[in-house]
Amino acid sequence: MDELTRFYNTLQPNHYDIYLDIDRSSKKISGKTTISGIAQDSKIALHQKDLSVSAVQVAGQPVPFVLDRELDALNITLPKSGKTQITIDYTAPLTDTMMGIYPSYYEIDGEKKQIIGTQFETSFARQAFPCIDEPEAKATFDLAIKFDEQSDETILANMPELRVENNIHYFDTTVKMSTYLIAFAFGELQNKQTQTASGVKVGVYATKAHDPKTLDFALDIAKRSIEFFEDFYQTPYPLAQSNQLALPDFSAGAMENWGLVTYREAYLVLDPDNTALEAKQVVATVIAHELAHQWFGDLVTMKWWDDLWLNESFANMMEYVAIDALEPEWHIWELFQTSDVPAALRRDATDGVQAVHVQVNHPAEIDSLFDAAIVYAKGARMLVMVRALIGDDALREGLKNYFAAHKYNNATGADLWQALGDASGQDISAVMNSWLEQPGYPVISAEVLDGQLTLTQQQFFIGEGQDANRLWQIPVNSNYEAVPKIMTEQKVVLGDYVTLRREAGEAFYLNMRNDSHFIVKYDATLLQNILVNVDQLDAITQRQIIQDLHILAQGRQIAFSEIVPLLLRFAHSNSKIVNDALYAVAQDLRQFVTPDSDEEKNLKQFYDKLSRQQFERLGWHAKGNESLDDELTRPYIVSAALYAENSVATTQAHDLFKTHESDLQKLPAEIRVFIIRNEVQNHGNQTLFDDLLLNYRKTSDAGYKQDLRAAITSVTDPKLVSQLVATFKKTDVIKPQDLRGWFGNTLRNAHGEKAAWDWLRQDWDWLESKVGGDMEFTTYITVAASVLKTAQRLEEFKNFFNPKIDQPGLTREIKMDTRVISGRVALIASEKNAVNQMIADNI
Repeated sequence: MDELTRFYNTLQPNHYDIYLDIDRSSKKISGKTTISGIAQDSKIALHQKDLSVSAVQVAGQPVPFVLDRELDALNITLPKSGKTQITIDYTAPLTDTMMGIYPSYYEIDGEKKQIIGTQFETSFARQAFPCIDEPEAKATFDLAIKFDEQSDETILANMPELRVENNIHYFDTTVKMSTYLIAFAFGELQNKQTQTASGVKVGVYATKAHDPKTLDFALDIAKRSIEFFEDFYQTPYPLAQSNQLALPDFSAGAMENWGLVTYREAYLVLDPDNTALEAKQVVATVIAHELAHQWFGDLVTMKWWDDLWLNESFANMMEYVAIDALEPEWHIWELFQTSDVPAALRRDATDGVQAVHVQVNHPAEIDSLFDAAIVYAKGARMLVMVRALIGDDALREGLKNYFAAHKYNNATGADLWQALGDASGQDISAVMNSWLEQPGYPVISAEVLDGQLTLTQQQFFIGEGQDANRLWQIPVNSNYEAVPKIMTEQKVVLGDYVTLRREAGEAFYLNMRNDSHFIVKYDATLLQNILVNVDQLDAITQRQIIQDLHILAQGRQIAFSEIVPLLLRFAHSNSKIVNDALYAVAQDLRQFVTPDSDEEKNLKQFYDKLSRQQFERLGWHAKGNESLDDELTRPYIVSAALYAENSVATTQAHDLFKTHESDLQKLPAEIRVFIIRNEVQNHGNQTLFDDLLLNYRKTSDAGYKQDLRAAITSVTDPKLVSQLVATFKKTDVIKPQDLRGWFGNTLRNAHGEKAAWDWLRQDWDWLESKVGGDMEFTTYITVAASVLKTAQRLEEFKNFFNPKIDQPGLTREIKMDTRVISGRVALIASEKNAVNQMIADNI
């Protein structure tokens, strides 16, 4: 079943005329597509999926064709090779899988409505029209759409609408682009518009279920992002419009369709008066990410899916570059440190993980490439390393030349390294290929051996791993001049430590600013020298110390118990990024205790010791003129105080709930989830459960929905847990796009773990029918593996998933996640007693 021959090799299209007649009531599409191009052979193949083809014509004459359902192929015999024009008549279904052309469902005042949208990445354009559905097959497109149009409906596409004739909407010819970037949508929509300094029309669209003011934030960020990228890339935005559209049903976070970017509602519309700052930051970075793609991905596109990272890694870095420029007071790179960096370090430490650049040998493997922690987060770290090496001037010059050389065409990773290398005068390719082509990352052991300061690199694993003697070219970023700029060898001896320490006048550090993708294991001498003045260190260095020790403990290179007393040294930090690292370790300590045991009582006392003073300082409500760090730290502290059963915190949470019981949505967004969750855990009953679930169904506020989900899934009553899990398959309550969050939250709840785990195994076939083939399907396995921690669960995991191990797209995930659970089980068995003893000794 391997797609060994790419269809582009048989036909190079240059233009499509696409006519679609869409009937929502019958869920049927009638289409006619004419493709102009160059055929290399008289026998060609087009991509199609679930199309019913009635006729294929060339020059007005019918030609033979055969549908191959297994290969998604429409095989056509042409009269001759060379310049050709092929017309295909067909019908197709509207899907309900959030792929291809599909309806999104929503309600206004109890009335059910729908809008039609598209999702064609990775290979779903073939469900809408026959095409060469490969990134390299760029062409121009003329789109004409007719639909069962009602009054007050809007239709959007990549390009502006030219005219309407006989109820057919005709859109301007696109620029040369890949099929996966085609998009359109129609339905009852509201919008707000603005224009950039260069004249690009920018719009934000959403259903009328939302308050109009919830479009304002996105409109501002979108406009300023385009202006920033035009300046930074030194390349004009190539289209006349840039519309942002929120779809009620959307599997991914967002999609960079050229000129019509689509989003999950949670990542575009927000209440400007009551949304937590971090939620605003996330929305802003998602918008900037998609608009970065308008150049990097759309204007210049990867040649094949093995270079997916070329699109995603770059956009992932540029979202932070852009928002840092637009909102400098946000210190947005701290969000990169607390989200992307730890995600990449955890995932990339599992043996069997994919490299950033990975071959695609089977069509089903394309969607499995979208490993967010690798292709997005790790890849972004690679590019952050490059940026630190060459500086922004060379980066901008290289990108300007890259866009000029490859615009409206395709490129590979080598093309990018060449452009950046030429601009900087550095051999970027040599450095980056060691990161691009190899999975994993190194730990550098920094030791004083026989008086000599010595560095050694070796691949780091969490759980069992097969050491393949890999070497990386590591930008080590040290504060000691004796350290090379790039460490290329397995071992480097730097010189006499006492002399180096005296000359430097400060402790020895590696990976300053935490820009490079490795961790450091300092020996006792070096670590103690760092910790002596730990209170005087900058926040990112403090964070890095906790982060690296945490990961080393997860990889069993140090004892987990060693970190416990160290946490107390950082407990009074006012820095958000330090508290994030601290409470990540504290959260991990929970795996060593059994719920409601004496050990958990001790852990709660330890949490109280960590958080009490901070809770007394910060409280529940923002103070006048408080710092952004305080605003962003409060959620960590109140969450810890509630877990610790701090009586003041739990009482105040209950009082706040009662005060706002008639309209919980108006609770301050920064603390709302903790107040409602505390109520469910400590005062929960059937009435509260029903009320919250009803609120979830009725609200259009994505942030409030997320808070309600987190609260409802924390139920403790077995009867309510059963009701909760029974709701998973009720798509009118929980949309398939949101189900993974419901499942994951319930699984993490000690009272819901068994029910959620049983549900996943019992209803796997149903789940596959709903989201199978989607790029996030395999992440259900990842979520399960992130929670399960006993030998019994490990065996259950193996028994259920091993029979599926040869299923295309699942193989790597099942093998990796078996190692993840196995490593956790071994860690807990080995260190549980020591960790619990250390907790008891420090309360």
